[in-house]
Amino acid sequence: MIRIGHGYDVHKFAQERRLVLCGTEIPCEYGLLGHSDADVAVHALMDAILGALALGDIGKLFPDSDPQYKDADSMMLLMEVNSRMLERGYTLGNLDITIIAEEPKLSPYIPEMRGNLASAFNCDIGKISVKATTEEGLGLAGRGIGAHANVLLVME
Repeated sequence: MIRIGHGYDVHKFAQERRLVLCGTEIPCEYGLLGHSDADVAVHALMDAILGALALGDIGKLFPDSDPQYKDADSMMLLMEVNSRMLERGYTLGNLDITIIAEEPKLSPYIPEMRGNLASAFNCDIGKISVKATTEEGLGLAGRGIGAHANVLLVME
């Protein structure tokens, strides 16, 4: 049995914040606003997995009203989502994330991002796709960063 999930998230830029995407800190003069570390790509990924499993979204699992998630490391939250996936008998078939950002340039960091996610899922990096694109000055990118994630989960 397979399950497919899609996740989407967006965070606006904020001063005096780190920019973290897929667990990789990107040198930048600004970061993203959020209750946790605001790793928009991992948030979209967690929503995709939770959606595939019909478990709601990250706001249900890790509410921003709960102080224990203030400045939380999203990669650690991903480990909790991964545990729930494994408990239900599923493993990652593959994942595909598209990060939407006018700036900064993300291509130099994509190999590290892929490696971080492969480590989190204890899987071959060939199952992990991370891409970056712009919106050519259109849409919301420019005031923040968005991400789409798709996952294929397979029954063990």
